Amino acid sequence: MARRTKEDAVATRNSLLDAAEQVFYQKGVSHASLNEIAQAAGATRGAIYWHFKDKVDLFNAMMERVTLPSERANGECESNEDMAPLQRMRGVIDLVLRNLAQDQRMQRVFEIAFFRVEYVEELAGVRDRHIAACGAFREQLANDLRLAAESQKVQLPMPPQIAAIALQAIFEGLLQGWILNRANFDLPATGRASVDAYLRGLGLELPPLPDWLQDCSLRDVCPHAARAVP
Repeated sequence: MARRTKEDAVATRNSLLDAAEQVFYQKGVSHASLNEIAQAAGATRGAIYWHFKDKVDLFNAMMERVTLPSERANGECESNEDMAPLQRMRGVIDLVLRNLAQDQRMQRVFEIAFFRVEYVEELAGVRDRHIAACGAFREQLANDLRLAAESQKVQLPMPPQIAAIALQAIFEGLLQGWILNRANFDLPATGRASVDAYLRGLGLELPPLPDWLQDCSLRDVCPHAARAVP
């Protein structure tokens, strides 16, 4: 009986998080009420307070269920650290863009986190998390660009740190533009073409994409694989 009670509690908590995700997406974080979230979950307001201290705690718990794009990129870079820098860079960016294009939950949460929330002090944790992940990815890009230029004996037209800022702007801009424009362009294909054109503009020769990118299925890449959010 105790096990069943624990399972029920976990199911209720997950149901509340799913409902919060939907209500925050529809109304924005500041305009969403706990009553609306409870109603969407088929639960009571008391159930929310049993599992979460307040709306901020609920928001943070919802965000903890997903990996932000830059966090995913950092993780993939670490997992493929033995790969040639430019090949890894192209593969990781391509993989992350494909992941977002097929992950409905990530699309909703990404839009909530960056377009449907006002980052007052109590909600600043998610912003700080994003800033930290972006900073780490930018450093990785700069290091990979430097190593690729040295390997190919190419003089980059700008310092690697600046080149990395521009490359990251392409990556982040595509992500945000795709979300804001309701997925009205092919994100992975546009991303690949844009990144490759930029890298060629730096004078770099492009290696083939990694074999693991060609072999991986979208279901393996994206546990929540689904069509884009309408």
